[in-house]
Amino acid sequence: TYVLLEKARKYSIKKFVQISTDEVYGSIEKGSFNEDSTLKPTNPYSASTTGADRLAFSYWSTYGLPVIISRASNNYGPFQYPEKIIPLFVTNAVENRELPLYGDGLNVRDWLYVEDHCSAILFLVKKGADGEVYNIGGGNEITNIELTRKILAILGKSESLIKKVKDREGHDRRYSLDISKIKKLGWKPGTEFENGLELTVKWYIKNADWWKKIKSGEYLEYYKKQYLHR
Repeated sequence: TYVLLEKARKYSIKKFVQISTDEVYGSIEKGSFNEDSTLKPTNPYSASTTGADRLAFSYWSTYGLPVIISRASNNYGPFQYPEKIIPLFVTNAVENRELPLYGDGLNVRDWLYVEDHCSAILFLVKKGADGEVYNIGGGNEITNIELTRKILAILGKSESLIKKVKDREGHDRRYSLDISKIKKLGWKPGTEFENGLELTVKWYIKNADWWKKIKSGEYLEYYKKQYLHR
């Protein structure tokens, strides 16, 4: 982020959008975080993202760089790398493999369809104010166990594929964003979660050649040969 900000300052770019995450706020039991909420990252990933978030802001406050910061909830949709929960569970279920669900499955996330996120970023480039932070959410809070069951239902697979595994370290319980600030400017998510999830599941079914190569390690070996040995 520092390297990009320095280059942006050097070449006087017109707009710099720092795409941050809802994880910078940490977990919340009730209610939702707004842009003025205290940042309390609880794991190394979210802590480093918080650092990048604030570094971008500092370039606006110090140098006047036209920076906008967006904090989005969990994305889903086509082409998502199959280590993430939705593509992992979809592709595992297609192959009748177990779905490794962390802990009790009651962690809550808000899901934002990737095309809605893209539209929000473009919207902020045009309508957002420099130096401001904007939450971007889909308004689709759901527990991981509910999400898993929905995926299996779409695929017509048995819930016996669910295997609860040890919870991961630093696993926040619930994320929730108040997106009224960006809504007041005129943006809102356009994809209903049920529709977006079904579109996503169907995309992975249709594009099995793509994710099977990734999961098998075939792509990794290809890139090793192409780039690492030059």
